[in-house]
Amino acid sequence: MKIAPHYRIFACFFLFAFALGALLSRMPDLQEQLQVSKSELGLTLIGMAIGSLISLTFSAPLIDRLGARTTALVTVLGTAACYALIPWLSWAPGVFILLFVAGLLAGALEINLNVQTDRLEAQFGKSYMNRAHGMWSLGFFVTALLGAFVRGAGISIEIHLLIAVGLVFVVGLWMMVGMTNAPARASAHQGDTPRIAFPNWGLLPLCMIGIAAFLVEGAGIDWSGIYMRDVFAVDPFTGGLGLTLFSGFMAAMRLFADPVVDRFGPRTVAITLMGLAIAGAVAVAFAPIYWVALAGFAMMGAGCSAVYPLAVSAAAQRTDRPSAVNVAALGQVTFIVFFLGPPLLGFVAEYLGIRSSYLVILPVLILGLIACRALAQKGRTVTAGLEPASSHG
Repeated sequence: MKIAPHYRIFACFFLFAFALGALLSRMPDLQEQLQVSKSELGLTLIGMAIGSLISLTFSAPLIDRLGARTTALVTVLGTAACYALIPWLSWAPGVFILLFVAGLLAGALEINLNVQTDRLEAQFGKSYMNRAHGMWSLGFFVTALLGAFVRGAGISIEIHLLIAVGLVFVVGLWMMVGMTNAPARASAHQGDTPRIAFPNWGLLPLCMIGIAAFLVEGAGIDWSGIYMRDVFAVDPFTGGLGLTLFSGFMAAMRLFADPVVDRFGPRTVAITLMGLAIAGAVAVAFAPIYWVALAGFAMMGAGCSAVYPLAVSAAAQRTDRPSAVNVAALGQVTFIVFFLGPPLLGFVAEYLGIRSSYLVILPVLILGLIACRALAQKGRTVTAGLEPASSHG
């Protein structure tokens, strides 16, 4: 059966999130198994963040040499295997090492899939980036939902993750064996790929967009349940609706945003969504009753949905450096915010009140809104909103 190349990319995003989500849904069980405190578990889990940052910095030349199919097979199947091995360890440093290896693979996976998605957009003249990231959101949502039922059924964490990795291997091999390298854009950088990827001045507006998007995501995913409990003292089901609405609207918007981007252009869509995220944060911060806060979380989820994928597309289209390097450099900055943002917001909530944690993100969102001018007005090319590519080293 012939499978369209963008469906192979979508499958990779979904399977990566499916395997990771299976592990994260069993975090309480892993903590008990390792017999560590919450802070010790947090230090263990940071291994994946360290591995990802190293990979995003150094792996672009290796990905160029290996090609799309080999990189996809190694990274998608490799991360799933690492996650499945973790429950069989009873030693926290060993789990840290496995997560570090998974992080190395995850960073390379992000570069490879985003670059291939951008090239397919250029090849076929259609937008795929938002749907690709939407499949990540969908995979995470599905596996988290399944994880709740699996835990309720009393299935052990070892068996759960073995089943998850088995599904990833079966579906992944079917979808990835036929993957081929998409042709590079005609305007792509023609020089050698630098060994190290760091952001440059021309990439800063896109980094600001990514920072704003991930800060909203951290505020919505990590703190919505605690906010609903502490501010409105609602029952557990209602308290969980904040996260459900946030993640549901984020996934839905990503899955259906590409035709909208094709019609109205990246800049208009990003400005509209960032404005929606700002309105949602204000609604949450000042909500007089719980349903206003729930509406705010839904707006925040929709608002941060397609903004980061649009920034990734713009980074991949820059011609000052190879697209893999620009995508990796953007990923470095956003990964730092993704892992450090929620703890910093927790510090604000502890000393200034949890409503304030949704106010302090507003200046960053406003800067992100201004930075959206760096995106193209129409089509899928970078416009003069970014400095000319030739002015960067």
